[in-house]
Amino acid sequence: MITARMDVTHKPVTGIGALRLLPMPVWVALAAALIVILFIAATSEPTGALIAMTLVSLVLLAVLTALLATEAARHERQRIAAEQQGSEFEKLLELRTRELSELSTHLQEFAEKEKSELARNLHDELGGLLTAAKMDLSWLQSRIPDPPYGERLAQLGTVLDEAMDLKRRVVEELRPSLLDHFGLPTALRAHVESVCTKARLQYDVTMSEDAETIPKECAIALFRVVQEGLANVVRHAQATQVRLALTSDDNRFLLLLIDDGCGMNLDNGRFGWSHGLAGMRQRVQALGGRFSIESRPSEGTTLRVEVPKRRLALTGDPGSLGQ
Repeated sequence: MITARMDVTHKPVTGIGALRLLPMPVWVALAAALIVILFIAATSEPTGALIAMTLVSLVLLAVLTALLATEAARHERQRIAAEQQGSEFEKLLELRTRELSELSTHLQEFAEKEKSELARNLHDELGGLLTAAKMDLSWLQSRIPDPPYGERLAQLGTVLDEAMDLKRRVVEELRPSLLDHFGLPTALRAHVESVCTKARLQYDVTMSEDAETIPKECAIALFRVVQEGLANVVRHAQATQVRLALTSDDNRFLLLLIDDGCGMNLDNGRFGWSHGLAGMRQRVQALGGRFSIESRPSEGTTLRVEVPKRRLALTGDPGSLGQ
């Protein structure tokens, strides 16, 4: 159970100091009552009954003033306590949000490392085994060409080819080899071309000249953002054309993924951030950048990512992702 500790070190407002808490209308009413009492006492013939009534009225007025001041002091203490409690909850919420953000970033980085290691093992070990099996099969085929063994060996060769193709696809999904060896621009062009060609989408890709200098941590994050965003376009947008632009200026890199699909109503109360969109936003925020969506029904959608160059310079030196 989460609790908020209130600061009770403030001294309670009591006595004459509590009179300052009374609002102006109350002061006006009390002053008017006092003036009326004094006016009646001054203009009437002094008698014992008048003097007694005046004193009683003054005492009652003083008691009323004290009660009002006490009530005002109680409300002030409640207000201060509520402000302190709200401040504690805000700090606690900020702390928990920061912890969750750091945990999400750690899990994404850990997942990328696991994918990279798995892709390397599949490429090196499983790839080596399949290649050796293919060589042994070729040796058998050269010595046993006659049916029915030759036909069965040919079928086995087809199965091995399919297994090697499946291995390559899985490795590419886990860790794009083009990203490792040729950098982000080449990997993005190849990915957009592959996905859009398969989905029969027209596409246009524009890359900044200095996109090659993006550090590897940022490169894989931006690649995953484009990968997820393009998958959403294919699944949901009903688009006919996609445009990807990665540009830069002196201070930032700017990535835009634009489609001409059905769009979304972001002002609709039913709109919510899916896990995919939330993951993209978290990746960008971990780089110190900003992630935003611009969309209207029937007018397409634009994913906008801004990443500061100064922050990227602190993440590491650019270089081959395979190193």
